[in-house]
Amino acid sequence: MGFYLTYLSVGILLFGFIALFALFAVYAERKIAGFVQDRLGPMETGRYGTLQTLADILKLIQKEAITPAAADKVLFVVAPVVIFAAVYLGFTVMPWGPSLVPSGVHLGIFSAIAIVSIDAIGILMAGWGSHNKFSLLGAMRSVAQIVSYEIPVGISLIAAVMIAQSLNLQTMAARQGILTEETLLFLGLWDVSQVGGILAWHVFQAPHLLLAYVIFFIASLAECNRAPFDIPEAESELVGGFHTEYGGLHFAFIFLAEYAMMFLVAMLGVVVFLGGWNSPLPNIGSWKLAEWTTGDAWGIFWTLAKTLLIVGVQIWIRWTLPRLRADQLMSLCWKVLTPLALVCMALSGVWRIWVMS
Repeated sequence: MGFYLTYLSVGILLFGFIALFALFAVYAERKIAGFVQDRLGPMETGRYGTLQTLADILKLIQKEAITPAAADKVLFVVAPVVIFAAVYLGFTVMPWGPSLVPSGVHLGIFSAIAIVSIDAIGILMAGWGSHNKFSLLGAMRSVAQIVSYEIPVGISLIAAVMIAQSLNLQTMAARQGILTEETLLFLGLWDVSQVGGILAWHVFQAPHLLLAYVIFFIASLAECNRAPFDIPEAESELVGGFHTEYGGLHFAFIFLAEYAMMFLVAMLGVVVFLGGWNSPLPNIGSWKLAEWTTGDAWGIFWTLAKTLLIVGVQIWIRWTLPRLRADQLMSLCWKVLTPLALVCMALSGVWRIWVMS
């Protein structure tokens, strides 16, 4: 019984965190958009508009959930749950600290990619079930975009996996910090640096992984349907895309899933490429900064700090770059990102054999 209660508690904590993050991220997005556009953003509800997002969410969840008469009622109702559940379950394998990981499966990175891919099925269900031409067109665009951009995402992650020699996200995070000789031997790793800190991150251990991370970051924006890859939801063309007919609590789940996906892909990039929960501070002589700033509490802090910084960049890009056309989006994926990701994967093989052997 205690086993199930533990997992239930972890599930509730993760859901609560996602909800709080969505409140914070929406407010931050409004303020960043206001700054970029030389205006103030929300200012009326709460001090500096801090309660505006909470008021909007409370209003949204109290609205009546209307199902169109011509819609496929089962697909229409189930789709938002599938979309949110796919993203929510991706958090189960994410390590937050040296001993804080909800499910430390050995195929963690594979599990995350496989589970989150179900998101495309939910989007297609929403578009088809709505019986609306805008929704169906948005769903078709979104599925084509997600399926295409999963290729460079997967290959860029493989490039890092070849260096780490593990699919376990906790192992990948651990090898980017200060490790004892015994731990190095146990994990079958090589001693990158006793200096540690930022120099032990994968993007510095193998410099070509910096390019792999850039590819991953760009492709992850498309996976999230974020600008400049937001043509599945293009307001000027499709009203709202696959969620045009949704309102109330149904729309709230779709909205929550979008911001959860932003955090998830940012956190996955942090764990695989940017040191995970490890400190960016190096050891300098007798100043063992990397060792002093480690542990579960510090791990949560560094994970959140790095991930929120990447989320901030995602928001900044949305309000800076124009939307791509569909043909430009596909050309970028198949003609630029995928070939570059394959080059990174080949370089990882060469680096592993010639440099790390």
